Amino acid sequence: MTSMTPAGDFRSSYRADTTIFPTRGSRFAMLAGLALLCAAPLVFGRYELGLLIAIGYSAIAALGLNILVGFTGQISIGHAAFFGFGAFASALLVEWHVPVPLAIWGAGIMTALVGLVFGAPAARLKGLYLAIATLAAQFILEDFFARARWFSGGVAGRVTEPYELFGFRFDREETYFYIVLAHVVVLFVAAANLMRTRDGRALVAVRDHYLSAEMMGINLAYYRTLSFGIASFYAGVGGALYAHYLLFVSVEAFNILYSIQFLAMIIIGGLGSVMGSLMGAAFMVLLPEIVQSGADLLAGGAIDRVLRLGASISFLREMAIGAAIILFLIFEPDGLVHRWKMIKAYWKLYPFSH
Repeated sequence: MTSMTPAGDFRSSYRADTTIFPTRGSRFAMLAGLALLCAAPLVFGRYELGLLIAIGYSAIAALGLNILVGFTGQISIGHAAFFGFGAFASALLVEWHVPVPLAIWGAGIMTALVGLVFGAPAARLKGLYLAIATLAAQFILEDFFARARWFSGGVAGRVTEPYELFGFRFDREETYFYIVLAHVVVLFVAAANLMRTRDGRALVAVRDHYLSAEMMGINLAYYRTLSFGIASFYAGVGGALYAHYLLFVSVEAFNILYSIQFLAMIIIGGLGSVMGSLMGAAFMVLLPEIVQSGADLLAGGAIDRVLRLGASISFLREMAIGAAIILFLIFEPDGLVHRWKMIKAYWKLYPFSH
């Protein structure tokens, strides 16, 4: 990857090199973006706000997976199961009369503990063996959801309560949007700061070259297990936000296809990038809606009659997801965040080449 830093941009301290906002302009852009998002309920309808909410809780879960895969170099094909565990755990805590705001974070902690249980043996595996181990976790938790009626309600699912704080119920898209936005800001800032700490640098060292990291005194098993715990915590919080938005959690929702979608989010957004997790989640949430709109336009039209698509048009959404993953792996392996950096560098350096 070519450097996106302009020539003559010298930094004389480690603190300056690891700052989250390298320029005043980037800090201002972030604040302006948050201000625009806060005004979204005044502009958009329930459908658009529902998409933004879906992007929010999906981005939180995708960020956890990116910490595991992109920053630590591990792999997980069972992330949707931990997402579902967080949803069911939060609903269970609410049934035990725990307030919803505390239940969401409690669900994250419970999911992190489950992630540590699966992560401890998986931390000593790598490659295909690690992928199979995480796939086993997916199916084990799916079977647990279907059988443990006390936890998940079994195949009937579980009904939960809306978010309530100081007597005010956030049970509409216009209000629940702010709850999801607050969690997104807190967890994304926490992840960005984590990567600036000693533990964050150790996770990256494990990814880059585990033998060199071990020779430097980094405990590989500890940090690999820690990454599973952090990823599961983020998945649990995202799942809890999902549960208190839909107010119903079903076992069928958290299958292996959902896990693949989470992997697609971080691949398309950019591995090893906090911002890429958000961009990938937005892409994966909006892509099926755009494809569905296109399919509705094609239905009954000339292209539909010539190609005889018929009922197969409804499957274009699934085909588009697979095609997007393949195309990004071929033409943009570094994800959307890399393309965004190149666009910023172009406008910053124009008309000079360096």
